[in-house]
Amino acid sequence: MLLFIAWLTSRKASDNEAFFIANRNSRWYLVAFGMIGTSISGVTFISVPGTVRQDFFSYFQFVLGNAVGYIVIVLVLMPLYYRLQLTSIYAYLEKRFGTTSYKTGAFIFLVSRTIGSAFRLFLVAIVLQHFIFDAWQIPFWVTVAVSLLLIWTYTFRGGLKTIIWTDTIQTVFLLLSVLLSIIFIARSMHLDLSGLVHTVKDSAYSKIFIWDNFADDKRHFIKHFLGGIAVSVAMTGMDQDLMQKNLSCRNIREAQRNMFSFTGVFVFVNIFFLCVGALLYLYAAARGIAVPARSDYLYPEIALHHLGGLAAIVFILGLTAATFATTDSALTALTTSFCVDFLRMDKRHAAGEDHVRMIRTRHIVHVIFSLVFLGVIVAFRYLVSEAVVTAIFTVASYTYGPLLGLFMFGILSRRPVKDKWTPVICILSPLVCWVLNRNAEQWLGGYHFGFELLIVNGLLTYLGLLLISKKSYTDAKAETLSTQPLQ
Repeated sequence: MLLFIAWLTSRKASDNEAFFIANRNSRWYLVAFGMIGTSISGVTFISVPGTVRQDFFSYFQFVLGNAVGYIVIVLVLMPLYYRLQLTSIYAYLEKRFGTTSYKTGAFIFLVSRTIGSAFRLFLVAIVLQHFIFDAWQIPFWVTVAVSLLLIWTYTFRGGLKTIIWTDTIQTVFLLLSVLLSIIFIARSMHLDLSGLVHTVKDSAYSKIFIWDNFADDKRHFIKHFLGGIAVSVAMTGMDQDLMQKNLSCRNIREAQRNMFSFTGVFVFVNIFFLCVGALLYLYAAARGIAVPARSDYLYPEIALHHLGGLAAIVFILGLTAATFATTDSALTALTTSFCVDFLRMDKRHAAGEDHVRMIRTRHIVHVIFSLVFLGVIVAFRYLVSEAVVTAIFTVASYTYGPLLGLFMFGILSRRPVKDKWTPVICILSPLVCWVLNRNAEQWLGGYHFGFELLIVNGLLTYLGLLLISKKSYTDAKAETLSTQPLQ
């Protein structure tokens, strides 16, 4: 189905403009619906239900923070991006600070998105490997390689123009899989809709808000909520992957309509995932099923071995749809960022042989990032032991913090910076955060950092940029860039 959609969407227009921003002609409702699959991914699909036993529904505090962060994106960042008619959002940093800052921001994205998306595909790969391919003695790297080959096959020509449609189809399968999983579990437990709601509500897992032990508990509401705002602003609003879809809409009004719609559905869908987690643990307890030591395995264990063949097929379809929706989008965004930010293809209006050469170069870049994904995921096989959802946001706290600081300083301040020193600040800030996180319990009286570490990282970057900034702003154009989005 995905290959057929790719053929339909790329047979007439497969140039760089279509690949990068879908000719700025995407329908906002398709973008909004498809972004659900891109944002949720296999991490939410498996890891969020798995965390319910230890963290209850406290993850929903983080989701509420996400929603507020999305509103910040709609009101502050999107008007800026559309007014500048950006293909890569990091071009703003060049206009505001200079070329070095621009390259630094783009490079941070390449590293951050490669690690984050590799984590997401890694999750699906280990599930498929553990439950299916180990029995066939297929090596792990082959499982990953085949997955990446399939994704590359339907994205390498049409890029974003194709992904707008494939993500829509994948989101349908993802949501159907979650709903049908709830139905299968409810039927197995002989629960109707009313009984289902009351069972989840009355369970020990349904606790959402955690107010005790602010210093010691990573799940405290303030930490989760503020962390959720920072994560959504940084990992969505300052991330080429998801913003690229918004920039493909025909105008700012449609793009904002897309984000508001997406936010409402995103909050609602996460409630379903948490309910799935509660039902999985209740079902396991009722049937005497041993809970796997790795929480990521709980959902696949029950879906594949205890709910029947149809439930197993539905689960695999939903899981692969969720992860492919994230990975195909990431590969396209990484290719776009490298081609635009480093090869400057958006500045080169070539024709004839030069045009063909640019498309060929884009294809090569696409292949290279696929191979990088393969190497990183295989490395994760030996390095990652905790629940993947926790690992992803831990890494994001270090990698996206400098992006958060860069954009916030550009928007909230009028001061120019010493451009050549920006990379130093963006390296030192995460290092300081790492040291602080490692010693927080000893230095801060038992304090444990959660998602709010991203905020600390962003603030350190902001302060570092302030130290290398100049006292007066002489560039009227840059002054306009920093102030107009807030009006």
